[in-house]
Amino acid sequence: MPAGRSSSRSLDARLAAARVEPSAEPHEAWRRLREAEGRRTTIIDLYELVARRRGLAGHQLPQAERVELARSVMPVIWPGFARTEGSERQDLSLEVVAYDPSWPGRYQRWRDRLVGQLAGTALRIEHVGSTAVPGLPAKPTIDVQVSVADLEDESRYVAQIEQAGVQLRSRDALHRFFRPFAGQPREVHVHVCQVGSDWEREHLLFRDYLRSYPAAKDAYAKVKLGAAAVWSDDRIAYTEAKTGVILDLLDAAQAWACGNSWTLPRPGG
Repeated sequence: MPAGRSSSRSLDARLAAARVEPSAEPHEAWRRLREAEGRRTTIIDLYELVARRRGLAGHQLPQAERVELARSVMPVIWPGFARTEGSERQDLSLEVVAYDPSWPGRYQRWRDRLVGQLAGTALRIEHVGSTAVPGLPAKPTIDVQVSVADLEDESRYVAQIEQAGVQLRSRDALHRFFRPFAGQPREVHVHVCQVGSDWEREHLLFRDYLRSYPAAKDAYAKVKLGAAAVWSDDRIAYTEAKTGVILDLLDAAQAWACGNSWTLPRPGG
């Protein structure tokens, strides 16, 4: 089973396949490419479309310009996307570090804190993301996924999660994203999703596949380290740079899940 087959096609080849003229206005070209390719078209592609007109690479655009470009298409990437007033932080830089055996314990402490606030609301609380995969390099930020019965009923969980010490940063049609308040260490992210949703399943399947298949973990680690080297000052681009390999690995994970009768972990894991 292949660990991943991320496409190496040039941007020009992808534009041609989508029947987009290279001279098209960057935002229009990006939207048409997104219509053709779906999730495989990323914010980095928009950076490249803008930068190439100046003879630059995407990462050479000024950081502030990249931030504005990302914001301009976030509602396309995440339908219904909106930020929360007063939730800004200035820590745009990132670092990927070697796996830390203390990460599961840190997750457990946050899980206990959230359980105390979400009794009767959280149907599943899970450690997801790279810190949940033993041996995988990661940003030293614990990702916690909380599944609820009704994502739209924020009265059941937003204030309660904020009482645990993190702030609602953004909402979209698929999930709600919480991170520490400004001035606090960025040690955890909390993601709230609908129980039974594709979002919930994909994150748990991806984690379990990487835990079970070392070649996939190694392929993902290589891409993560490369992305961090290029996009150390751009958290959004760092995440977007991993999209291709994640989608490839998810395809492989789906086949793995069928062959191994994988199911969602029991609630409370």
